[in-house]
Amino acid sequence: MTPTDSPPQVSPGAGRSPAKGWSAVLAVSLGIFALMTSELLPVGLLTPIGSALEVSEGTAGLMVTVPGLVAAVSAPLVTVAAGAVDRRLVLAVLVGLMGVANLVSAFATGFAVVLVARVLIGISVGGFWSLAGGIALRLVPERHVARATAVIFGGVEAASVLGVPIGTLIGDLSGWRIAFAAVGLLGLTSLAGMVVLMPEVAPEQTISFSALPKAFRSHAGVRLGIVMTFLVITGHFTAYTFVRPILQGDGVDAGVVSTLLLVFGVAGLCGNFIAGALITGRLRQAVVTIVLVLAAAMALLAVAADGTVSAAAVLILWGLGYGAVPVTFQTWILNAAPDAAEAASSLYVSMFNLSIALGALAGGLAVDALSATSTAWIGAGLVLLTLPVIGLGRRTGREIPVILPESPTVIEAAGIERVRDVRGG
Repeated sequence: MTPTDSPPQVSPGAGRSPAKGWSAVLAVSLGIFALMTSELLPVGLLTPIGSALEVSEGTAGLMVTVPGLVAAVSAPLVTVAAGAVDRRLVLAVLVGLMGVANLVSAFATGFAVVLVARVLIGISVGGFWSLAGGIALRLVPERHVARATAVIFGGVEAASVLGVPIGTLIGDLSGWRIAFAAVGLLGLTSLAGMVVLMPEVAPEQTISFSALPKAFRSHAGVRLGIVMTFLVITGHFTAYTFVRPILQGDGVDAGVVSTLLLVFGVAGLCGNFIAGALITGRLRQAVVTIVLVLAAAMALLAVAADGTVSAAAVLILWGLGYGAVPVTFQTWILNAAPDAAEAASSLYVSMFNLSIALGALAGGLAVDALSATSTAWIGAGLVLLTLPVIGLGRRTGREIPVILPESPTVIEAAGIERVRDVRGG
């Protein structure tokens, strides 16, 4: 995003002790973990929530759609609206709002109250994620920035692959209301940690809206990355939002679903590490592999997951593919626009969350009109559309080389290795 002219400032992290700085980093990471877990928690609890609040599983899917849509809008809006406000205060308010919203959901007696709470969660997720990405520089000495930023972003990844299954397990053992309350208390714990451990973090720049369309227009690689994100994430969440009814329809016992989702999460973490080690110089190939693995997993879920063992095998494959998505796509976006990393990242965050919402919405319509299994076929089809998009970009020269500066970049600060260009070569 385009910064206004401002005099150079010394990073507050420069004179801060590593121990205090890392404590603040962990508080922020806990906050983003709680936020992203909160956004996706209903995935594993749709059936019991729908039953308790007397709505269909498709309607219950709005609990994922609504915060995703709101987060897509709030990501740039909160970043701009925050202006010169202390970032510690903004982040604390956002994570506190999420905590309260989850506690409200835990005691809600009607579905409408839950949806209002989910709107508040969407505001929190979009704003917090956008602002937290670059805050490590302000908290720790410069030599620790790369690792600290990686830890903060690790909260997003951990929530995606572990938060949902753990929340589902809590819900299965103690009830879905307890699961929502637990995430709410986790958010309030992060709030307390940020208030106690974080220093005042005055913004070094003000941000304008004009940088967003500029980054999209000026960088072909960003445009291609945004389209890929839309297709892959929408396809994934079309099916994944309704994985519980799919599994139960295939004969998997309800009490085993949380364990299978945990298997998915562990496989996702493995996929993340594998992708991080292999994507250097192979971005295009990595995206093609992810697309094929995800599509195959969804198709297999629809036709072959007729028991616990086969379902576990499919979810391992699916988890490996999806776990590789965040690091691969984030690398693509940052590498495509090293001179406009904040603007490009904001667009990516918005599209990621919008795609979560659209996927959940499309899946909900399919569940109510067709069947739970239909969401797997629709998801696989959307993901496969990424292949011709990549091919078209390659033939038309949309995947342009990016020359990265010699000094540390945002990519390195996020703990991601440099990649020579977005062609994967």
